[in-house]
Amino acid sequence: MLSADETQASLIGAGRLMLGKVDGLRLLDLSADGFWNSFFAIVVAAPALIVSWVGIANQFGDPNAFAGRFSMLIRLCGTDLGSWVLPIVGLAFIAPRVGIGGRFVHYVVAYNWATAITAWIMLPASLLSLFVPVTDQIVTAMILILFLLSEVLLWRVTNAAIGKGAAIATAVFFGMLIASQTVQYALQLLLGITMPEYGA
Repeated sequence: MLSADETQASLIGAGRLMLGKVDGLRLLDLSADGFWNSFFAIVVAAPALIVSWVGIANQFGDPNAFAGRFSMLIRLCGTDLGSWVLPIVGLAFIAPRVGIGGRFVHYVVAYNWATAITAWIMLPASLLSLFVPVTDQIVTAMILILFLLSEVLLWRVTNAAIGKGAAIATAVFFGMLIASQTVQYALQLLLGITMPEYGA
């Protein structure tokens, strides 16, 4: 488990990368231990993620059974964590073949800590969904705005971490985004999760 100081330094480094400051990489531990420790970012993101899972589970799990809502929450946890980790596993196999093997660790460490930050960026929409249906247009608009903001920030992180120009960074960014969405959709089907139609 990382110390509070190490966690804070990693989050600050990722935050600087989000602002386009390449020196944020110097605050990240890019060693082998730092690579594995960066997955502690999942723990950092967990409170914000749990709020979103609870909001959806309360509205789309079995309204008359705690077990049904809890089951939905667990399945949502599985889909989100799978869509976070599995694309990284896939990238590990192809990174050397597409010329970014030397920056793979940089990218994963930066991506993990930045994703923890974006989970908290999405928190206002998750909190609102505890009181307002997630299909409400206001909630839908907030989710869309915060999602787009998060993706812009993650692109900046990708560009700084890959360090091979905007074109390659954009290819990696969209490849990971598509992989993440595909894994999430596949896991939702596998786990029997029916998500709402936003804005309906």
